[in-house]
Amino acid sequence: MNPTRVKVCCIKGAREADLAMRYGASALGLVSEMPSGPGIIADDEIARIARRIPPTVSTFLLTSRDDADAIVEQLRAVGTDTVQIVDRLEHGSYGDIRRALPNVRIVQVIHVVDESSVEEAKALAPEVNALLLDSGNPALAVKELGGTGRVHDWALSKRIRNAVDVPVFLAGGLRAENVAEAIRAVEPFAVDLCSGVRTSDNLDEEKLAAFFKAVVAA
Repeated sequence: MNPTRVKVCCIKGAREADLAMRYGASALGLVSEMPSGPGIIADDEIARIARRIPPTVSTFLLTSRDDADAIVEQLRAVGTDTVQIVDRLEHGSYGDIRRALPNVRIVQVIHVVDESSVEEAKALAPEVNALLLDSGNPALAVKELGGTGRVHDWALSKRIRNAVDVPVFLAGGLRAENVAEAIRAVEPFAVDLCSGVRTSDNLDEEKLAAFFKAVVAA
């Protein structure tokens, strides 16, 4: 089995990016405007961080925009190599994004809540490069689109993992204490975390080191 990759999300500046890469992050998540949740930074800061990241590490723009043309506009401004769409795409299509920016990878977030999440994942997987399984709740009045720190039902995530032919990232409440169990339960391509390695809204090196140690041990 290939080693599980790690995406460190909610990166807020160059220091945090360097720290995450030093411990072995293969991807960095850069959070743009959201209705709620941690780690939000301005698009110009996302662009500054993305420019200094080596090509061996992927840069993810997390966007809550639900219009393909608006997402393309934002991607052109920030220059990341991947877009993580955290809500449903309501206007336009994944094909519109791909035609405009053929070198950008598209990752769609599936908020795992019940059986319908499995069907949603199966329907969307052929349209994207990867799925990211998280624990948000888009149905709330103020949408939760990530960064909740909650664990969802990994049995549902494993069903999604087995049902789709694209890589699956597992997110939602992961930390050093539970990531090995999560990897064994779901067998994801990668794990993704934000709050599990942060203290007082800053990337915590001690927590980061413990998390990577647990991933390697798994």
